[in-house]
Amino acid sequence: MTMARITTTIMRDLSDPETDLLTLTQWLSPAFPVGGYAYSHGLEWVISEGQVTDADALFHWLSDVVEHGSGRADAVLLARAMDAEADLARVAATARALAPSRERWVETIDQGRAFTSAVNALRDTEDSPVALPVAVGRAARSLALPPARVAALYLHAFASNLMSAAVRFVPLGQSDGQRVLARLHPSIERVAWEAAETPLDAIGSAVPGADLASMHHETQTVRIFRT
Repeated sequence: MTMARITTTIMRDLSDPETDLLTLTQWLSPAFPVGGYAYSHGLEWVISEGQVTDADALFHWLSDVVEHGSGRADAVLLARAMDAEADLARVAATARALAPSRERWVETIDQGRAFTSAVNALRDTEDSPVALPVAVGRAARSLALPPARVAALYLHAFASNLMSAAVRFVPLGQSDGQRVLARLHPSIERVAWEAAETPLDAIGSAVPGADLASMHHETQTVRIFRT
């Protein structure tokens, strides 16, 4: 057993799962200074083009992203970053390489930098900035929580942020937005559990519409969100 695994095991043994769950909830809260509210993941362009105009269309768009796109990829990156013996530099490089557009690269890198800075301040650590899912996975190594649980809450926060963007920009009623999020729960849970068992080399993405949306957003004349 390597020193990294020993250290992580000791930290987890000394942790309390209930307290750690609150810690993770804090990290993934809209109140945590990551600035997620400024990003729409290309959704703003899709809405402006009339492709997402109601709750059903939003559900299908988010479901595809979570199940087959960046949501699944991020969940795998997070789970692999939680491995005590993982090559974190390789995981971080994979996260950067998976960004299909400049905006999506900015989205994950800038939020990862902000997350790392905030966690460093809380823990008095000096971790280097990495993409957001890798930063969350690295920080969660010390929590007494399984990767699937961490990934599920990460995906829930991701979907919640995009749902909130749609509520403001479609616009949708708050109740419709919450119904969409509730409908996503089975997908989020399934993807999180699958991601926990998926090796880094098996990451894939198959939502070209969402990737193209992020590219189109780069040249969108009038926009509210950064991506």
